[in-house]
Amino acid sequence: MTFEPPADDLETGTRLTPRFGSDGLVTTITVDADSGEVLMLAHMSALALHRTLKDGVATYWSRSRNELWVKGQESGHTQRVVEVRVDCDQDAVLLRVRQQGGACHAGYHSCFYRRVDGGRLVTDQKPEFDPAAVYGSTE
Repeated sequence: MTFEPPADDLETGTRLTPRFGSDGLVTTITVDADSGEVLMLAHMSALALHRTLKDGVATYWSRSRNELWVKGQESGHTQRVVEVRVDCDQDAVLLRVRQQGGACHAGYHSCFYRRVDGGRLVTDQKPEFDPAAVYGSTE
């Protein structure tokens, strides 16, 4: 049995009480603090959120590696947190960041570098860096 804070406390209260999913994660949207451009979508564990709030550097939970992931730890493409927001029922986090370098491991400024056009994906950004040069061989 889990404790569910009263809706009025979640929705209008002043306590940060994120609602982590059954996997222990909360969805996190990261946007450029100046332009508002969506940079990426990731997930945070309670520890990742705690470290982000404490250190001011975006820290996530990597589902593929099953470990904490400090953005830019390998690439140098860091995210300095300007503001942290939560949605009305505290089951999503929004980070406003100052991005240094590309946000996407595929070499683009944003992970949302493609759009759907007639059922096909169209790339509408140019890569900012070569992932193989930053991360080593991708094979």
